[in-house]
Formats: sequence, structure tokens, C-alpha cells
Amino acid sequence: MSNGFYNSRANRKAIFNRGMVPNIPANPRGRRAPQRGCQPLFEQALYQERFFTIERVFAWEDKFRRLLLRFERISELHYAMKSLAYTMINLRHCCQS
Repeated sequence: MSNGFYNSRANRKAIFNRGMVPNIPANPRGRRAPQRGCQPLFEQALYQERFFTIERVFAWEDKFRRLLLRFERISELHYAMKSLAYTMINLRHCCQS
């Protein structure tokens, strides 16, 4: 699992300014002592749930060969194919019940 790739003051501020609460793990690399001051909020369970949800979406997307190999050179066509793939994924899950 990643350990705080996007943990920076600028990223936390941008997320907070958009009305959300940042849930980014602190990156302890290069520190000899713990960082002083107020510790940022971080919930491990929420982070893992979101991480695995995103990985599952990428796995579903990889089932579509055209998206996996990226045949389209024009980005609008590639995003149209992604939209079509996500529509097919959603239809498959809605029609199962």
C-alpha cells in the first residue's frame, strides 16, 4: 500500500479549500523524530476502503483490451471508450439482479 505519495501542505490545503477533509497518510521518510504540532487527521480504515475501491475499478477497466493497450491517439476518443466501458460495467451490475 502506498505511504503518502501526495502528502504535502499544498495538496492538503487544496483539498480543504474544496470543502473536503483530506485523508492522506503522513510520510515519515527522512525524519529522525516525529513531527511537532497538530497531527493531520488520518483514518486507516477509510483509506484502505478507498484504495481497494480504486484498484477494483482499474481491474474492471483492464478487462477492456482497447483501453488497456490505448489504441486511440486522440484523447477524446479514449475518454469516450472509457465512458462506454464504464457504462457496460454499470449495466452488467444493474442487470444481474
